[in-house]
Amino acid sequence: MIIVMKPESAMDDALALRARLGWMGLEVGPVVQHDGRLSLAVVGRHDGVQWDAMSTLPGVERVVPFTRPFKLAGRELNTERAVVQVGSVEIGGGRLAVVAGPCSVESEEQIHTSARLVAAAGASLLRGGAFKPRTSPYDFQGLGEEGLRMLRDAGRAHGLPVVSEIMDLDQLDLLYEYCDMLQVGARNMQNFTLLKGLGRTDKPVLLKRGLSATYQELLMSAEYVLAGGNHRIVLCERGIRTFETFSRNTLDLAAVPILKELSHLPVIVDPSHGTGLRRMVTPMARAAVAAGADGIMVEVHPEPDRALSDGQQTLTPVQFTELMATLRIIAPAVGVEVPPARPAG
Repeated sequence: MIIVMKPESAMDDALALRARLGWMGLEVGPVVQHDGRLSLAVVGRHDGVQWDAMSTLPGVERVVPFTRPFKLAGRELNTERAVVQVGSVEIGGGRLAVVAGPCSVESEEQIHTSARLVAAAGASLLRGGAFKPRTSPYDFQGLGEEGLRMLRDAGRAHGLPVVSEIMDLDQLDLLYEYCDMLQVGARNMQNFTLLKGLGRTDKPVLLKRGLSATYQELLMSAEYVLAGGNHRIVLCERGIRTFETFSRNTLDLAAVPILKELSHLPVIVDPSHGTGLRRMVTPMARAAVAAGADGIMVEVHPEPDRALSDGQQTLTPVQFTELMATLRIIAPAVGVEVPPARPAG
């Protein structure tokens, strides 16, 4: 339920009501302001509450039921679009966030070269896996903490906040130390223990859609993090599994406008995993921006054909630079700014 305060109600009135509801054993979200009103949401179970009587409490104008199960991720309570701050980068603020870098951190030289090249082309954040969830147990699994150290150092050297995947709650302290943003991969989208743990941190979370997840399932996973108190979440469409086998996955670009209609959270697109084919990454990245995505996530490697993971879907530095140039033409048509290219550091 959303409790909307009267226009003349002050913040102290709303906070007093929030405390009163808490004494009643109800779980209440923070006081927010939208449409000229203060409001607060009862987000937990509220069996037996007399809502008609609740509307007669001092300062209350009306009580509005939620129509969707994702109460905090939805737009009924939060009508303004969220902006997530990752280091010096804003995701969702009208400037395209470009997350780029190799699938895996392989060596000091490889990640520093990648960081230098993507930064020069205009990337906003540096990506790189240190713990890799691979389909085969015999494939490269990542360098662990040493890879995280290399990623952090490369990001700092070239002015890029860094994001890497967390696979297990036991890794939280380690990744918290090294990363500016924590990525929840598609296979862990419904790892509810992990999501609850991330809800107790203040670190931004990049939540990828599961391989066969519906929009509601993705938003309910975000709800776990939000309910824990962490509101710094970015959703990521990365392709879903369908009957089509030509590409690695089917990139669902309808997810961008639909998720932005259902939720106030920023939405980015990963065309690398979404297609699994290098030649398809650029056109789908362009389409994602045209569809209104708040950012893209692209795999870039100095020598993709020698990459230890996902080389077939990874752009060369030249291809990434060309992609960024075309995005600077497309983005203004949908009211989005693209980070400028800058001299290599």
